[in-house]
Amino acid sequence: MRISARADYAVRALLELAAAGDESPVKAETIATAQNIPHKFLEGILTDLRRGRLVVSRRGGSGGYRLAAPADTVTIADVIRVVDGPLVSVRGARPPELSYTGPAEALLPLWIALRANVRKILDEVTLADVAANRLPALVHTLAEDPEAWTNP
Repeated sequence: MRISARADYAVRALLELAAAGDESPVKAETIATAQNIPHKFLEGILTDLRRGRLVVSRRGGSGGYRLAAPADTVTIADVIRVVDGPLVSVRGARPPELSYTGPAEALLPLWIALRANVRKILDEVTLADVAANRLPALVHTLAEDPEAWTNP
């Protein structure tokens, strides 16, 4: 699975907003500097996040961005879906839309299982979890496996 720069930047930007809380809006420049994200690229991502109703924005000198919902209700999957679309797709199609025949027939349940496992992690971890360094036990278990850190 590939996490795009766009998805990585979007999650990191929203983590900055989660850490800031509801006190005051955070300017895009502040987020870009804190997370070392190219400002122009971030502006486009924030526009997508606003359209996806994950952030709200306010213009003006005291303007900026805030989360549109509490951080404990926004999952990492929500963020990725807004900026990149479906979590798992094959040739641009969701696995249930595919069909295979002959020796490739077993690919469909493989793709479905992959999607289910990706969702099991990304749909369960919220911005609040990551911001507080409170990842679920399953994430820690998977990340502690030395094989998880090596490329075959």
